[in-house]
Amino acid sequence: MKRLTASLLLAACIAAAPASAPRTFALDDIPKIAAVSNVAISPDGKQIAFVLSRQNLKTDKNDATLELYDVATNMTRPLTFERKGLASPAWSPDGTKLAFLAIYGTGDDANQQVWIMDLRGGDAVAVTNAPEGVEEFSWRPDGGAIAFVAPDEPANKKQAEKHLDSFVVGDQAYDDRSAPTSNHIWLLTLNADATTTSKRLTSGSWSLPSAQPPSSPGPPISWSADGKSIVFTKMPNAYDADSESAIVCALDVASGKITALTSHGKYEGFGEYSPDGTHIAYWFPQNGDEAAVTEIYVAPASGGDGADVTSDVIDTNVQRFIWMPDSKSLLISGHKGTDAALWIKPLDGKAVRLDLHGAQPSQGFWLDASVAKSGAIAFAGSEPNHPSELYYMSSPNAAPQRATGFNDAIAALNLGAVHAIDWQNEDYAEDGVVTLPPNYDATKSYPLVLVIHGGPNSASITSFNGLNQVFAAHGYIVFNPNYRGSDNLGAKYWYGIVNDSGAGPGRDVMAGIAAVERSYKIDQSRIAVSGWSYGGYMTSWMIGHYHIWKAAVSGAAVNDLIDEYALADNGVGWRFDMNGSPYVKGLSKNYIAQSPISAAWQVTTPTLILSDVGDQRVPITQSYKFYHALKDRGTTVQFWAYPVSGHFPGDPVRSLDVYRRWSGWIEGYLK
Repeated sequence: MKRLTASLLLAACIAAAPASAPRTFALDDIPKIAAVSNVAISPDGKQIAFVLSRQNLKTDKNDATLELYDVATNMTRPLTFERKGLASPAWSPDGTKLAFLAIYGTGDDANQQVWIMDLRGGDAVAVTNAPEGVEEFSWRPDGGAIAFVAPDEPANKKQAEKHLDSFVVGDQAYDDRSAPTSNHIWLLTLNADATTTSKRLTSGSWSLPSAQPPSSPGPPISWSADGKSIVFTKMPNAYDADSESAIVCALDVASGKITALTSHGKYEGFGEYSPDGTHIAYWFPQNGDEAAVTEIYVAPASGGDGADVTSDVIDTNVQRFIWMPDSKSLLISGHKGTDAALWIKPLDGKAVRLDLHGAQPSQGFWLDASVAKSGAIAFAGSEPNHPSELYYMSSPNAAPQRATGFNDAIAALNLGAVHAIDWQNEDYAEDGVVTLPPNYDATKSYPLVLVIHGGPNSASITSFNGLNQVFAAHGYIVFNPNYRGSDNLGAKYWYGIVNDSGAGPGRDVMAGIAAVERSYKIDQSRIAVSGWSYGGYMTSWMIGHYHIWKAAVSGAAVNDLIDEYALADNGVGWRFDMNGSPYVKGLSKNYIAQSPISAAWQVTTPTLILSDVGDQRVPITQSYKFYHALKDRGTTVQFWAYPVSGHFPGDPVRSLDVYRRWSGWIEGYLK
């Protein structure tokens, strides 16, 4: 269940407002967030670069700066200002320069390019001029060149200017206005006279994947230690929805020869050389089943399938791996219970989980962390009552130190306590997160608000959650259940959702509510359910099959699985979870039975529907269907559409409006 992996944890990424006296968290604190991301520690471990983003309601933009933290002095200073599209800082191998992505140019010519800043002095300079922008890049180990990935220009670009712009449709979103173009590898040589030279290294109708999900790194390109080859992920075409056919390959830079690493022929990705160049680690699903959890395989750099180094050792879906400097071990990340966990996994030994002392590394489908040659670790993360900050560990055995204090003011507020809760249901040990109202009184009865995570292969953890704190400040207990399909309770739990998209997870949610009611006094006449993306799916499902709800908010919901299969950007991936396409073998009945729209006629709960007009991950058609079904039935329903692209509004004004309507709808029925 990997097709909905974008913007699904947005409700868990909100924070931060300054306060002069203890008070509860307010909705208007949301845009005052300071978000730390894109962490990169210097090779010597003495400095950490990262992106700091603040929401600007006046301009309706996210203002980002590149920041530098000095470990010795515990001081942070900005390196850049007003750089649009700022992302992916990366240190040169000698630690004297920083390369990063940012927008270069104006108007239609504006694209994300690679910039280099010399930390010994001088301004940042754009060093690439790719017509369609740059997806990702990697320093060559000697620092004399950068490999980067860029989309090809459309073959019909000149004809399209004359409106001869029809295109062949493949596995892509229904509202795409063109066919995708292939991504290929280029080499940028940094000459001694300060000039640069670009050279195309690969070409063809095949492609490297795009960044998936949006706003996260794409599968990386990785240099061998000797700088002679690059490992990358190769797809048969430019359609990211066809990524099941992806394989890990090695490119000989001098000759251009491309060699497949393994014999699998599909399902591979994220290949990366060990620092000494002797091995390549890569993603591959457990037992070669695309619907299963991701495992990490390590193969000889010379080729071969290698061995699974995480199966039966770390029973979780691996979010990311990073080679440790000894080339004999990996830093592994994944959700475990209600934590975002990290392990050190020796190639020939048992994994050792790191003690993070309550810090929760940011890993919404991709761990935001970096490792120095010294073994020091830096990551972006939060704590249950402290929003996003930079964290530093001098070694894997050291306790994480909160290195910045951008959100200290919010941490000083009177916040609701956050607790894990667990229960048993059917064959599963299940869990979730409960946020209590500030000044919680165990003798009182409280309304209950469910905020269900998306994914579905994600998890609710005890990190800071601004939306939860908004509801808690209103006097509600908030419950985030981890239903089967969540990625925090092992391979069996992850796989439990296959061909059982709603019924089984629905029973998990109801069992979780019963567990909450055993631990806390709940006003059973005032229970609301809500969620975004697959959380929206679960909301639509729950109100069609259970009738305990006072109100519901269904955001960007997958209401019709056949629509999702046919119209979404990577919707064809559902065939791995539903035993095939809805259009063959009579399987449409499974899709229909597991679609919330099929039970819409049973919905009596007052429901708010929210969606983006240009959402390619969950097309808005499904929200229209659900709206009309509820309206025609006579159920109280409102539908608000946002005229923007993306799976969730990316600008501060609209994103705040989402949360205002979300919380306001529930407040209107629970107060």
